[in-house]
Amino acid sequence: MDRSILHDFHETHGARFQLRNGTELVVDYGDALAEYRNLSDGAGLLDLSFRGRICLAGADRVRFLHGQVTNDVKRLKVGEGCYAALVTAKGKMQSDLNIYCLAEELLLDFEPGLTARVIERLEQFLVADDVQVVDVSPQYGLLSIQGPQAAAAVKQLGLFAELPANAFDISKAEHPTLGEVYLARQPRLGGLGFDVFVPVSGLSAAAETLLAATRAVGGGLCGWTALEMARIEAGIPRFGLDMDENFLLQECGIESRAVSYTKGCYIGQEVLNRLHTLGHVNRELRGLRLADQLKALPLKGDKLFHDKREVGFVTSVLRSPRWGANIALGYVRREMNQPGTQLTLLTSEGEGQARVLSLPFNLATPEASGT
Repeated sequence: MDRSILHDFHETHGARFQLRNGTELVVDYGDALAEYRNLSDGAGLLDLSFRGRICLAGADRVRFLHGQVTNDVKRLKVGEGCYAALVTAKGKMQSDLNIYCLAEELLLDFEPGLTARVIERLEQFLVADDVQVVDVSPQYGLLSIQGPQAAAAVKQLGLFAELPANAFDISKAEHPTLGEVYLARQPRLGGLGFDVFVPVSGLSAAAETLLAATRAVGGGLCGWTALEMARIEAGIPRFGLDMDENFLLQECGIESRAVSYTKGCYIGQEVLNRLHTLGHVNRELRGLRLADQLKALPLKGDKLFHDKREVGFVTSVLRSPRWGANIALGYVRREMNQPGTQLTLLTSEGEGQARVLSLPFNLATPEASGT
């Protein structure tokens, strides 16, 4: 087990812990609903150091990564970034990635437990390239402030003269005790948010400083449960739960953010471009409004039916605090995934109704209410 770098800090603040892919993370600090409200209404501080972080260095790093991922890396200037994916030659998902262009490196941030797999995937295609792939998670931690007051919280630090203006922009500041600190504009929940990459040696001090800044704008600490609640409400799929190596990228609802169709060759390009130009996928990620009368929320993989024919399954499920309703993410076959389509959900507790919705969720629309 990889113990959290900030275990003692979290324990002091009443954290409950959980293992995810062999890495310790904070489930909550005693009140997940209050933590969710920090994220939705104010500012929530999250320790995301359990996520994977690798750097690509060397003279050929940009050209090499450009040929590996689905988005356009060559267009990035220093201080810019993008969202992308690694896919197989058959277009199946291997990981999604946040990519940042630094002065001497490319920084990749991704879901926990995938570091060895991502490094192996990249090194598989290294031949005579001047590229070094380095796991930097032992050197740098990752703290994140998300929510409508996130900018106000970050400004409390007084470390960055200006905040990154656009999503995936990243800037660096020299701190006298923390060292080189990187601030990225990263809307992890679809709204306002910032990631702070801090040297491990100063991570505890940075966490205390960021917590004080977050509390100064009425926010506080948040754990995994609150993060997942806010993520599902935002309709954002998570690799490892809503998408994995069994899915084509275009099925996963990330195509508009993760793919450039003008960038040239990369692994999997032929399949993705053919689907984009000539064809279609047979299933796609959709939102689902589940019946309020369900005896229990469904589990991942519970099936969806139309006229007794199986047409899909659910992945992420939530009793939404915002909407006061049961919602889910799931995959529905193309012929039955139009918003407003009524389906039957089958769980171990029996049957219930599910209505297909477009994403992001808006339960105030006629399609959600059935009117």
